[in-house]
Amino acid sequence: MAITKWIVDPVHSDVQFKIKHLVISSITGSFKNFEGGATSDLNDFENAEIHFSLDVDSIDTNQNMRDEHLKSADFFDSAKFPHITFQSNYFHKVKGDHYKLSGLLTLKGITKPIELDAEYGGTERDTDGNIRLGFEVEGRISRQEFGLNYMQLTETGGLLIGEDVKLIANIQLMKQN
Repeated sequence: MAITKWIVDPVHSDVQFKIKHLVISSITGSFKNFEGGATSDLNDFENAEIHFSLDVDSIDTNQNMRDEHLKSADFFDSAKFPHITFQSNYFHKVKGDHYKLSGLLTLKGITKPIELDAEYGGTERDTDGNIRLGFEVEGRISRQEFGLNYMQLTETGGLLIGEDVKLIANIQLMKQN
C-alpha cells in the first residue's frame, strides 16, 4: 500500500459557519486562515487520516464589531485559545461519493467527538500537473458543549443566538510529492 500525503490548498478552499440570530435568520461567518491535510492510500481515500486547524483571529462575519466580540472571552477567547483543531478517527464511504468523517474537535480548550458528512467532488490535475481532489464537508455542533455559553436574551425571553452551529467546508487537497 502506497501512502500519499495531501495538503489543504487555502486558495481554493473555504470554511464557513451559520448560526441563527433571533431564531428567525442565520448569520454566516468564515475563517480566513486555516491549514490541514490528509494521509491516505494512493488509490483510495477510505480510512484516510485527516487533520485541520483554524486560526480563531481570522474569523470574519463581515461586521468588524461582531468579529471582535466573537474573539473575546464571551465566545472563542482567541487570546487563550487561538486555534480550533480537528483530528479524524475514521473516514468511511457510505454510498457513492458520500462519506462519514468522525473525529475529535477541540474548541476553546474542550475536545469532543463529532461526526460530519463529506461529499467527494472528484479528482483532477491542475495546469501545473498537480493532482487535486475536493470534498464538501457539513455538520452541526452544539456551541454550549464547547464552552460558547453566551446567553443574552431578547425582550420576550428568547435566545439572541441559536444553540446549533452549522459547519460547512469546501476543501481542495493537493497531493504532495
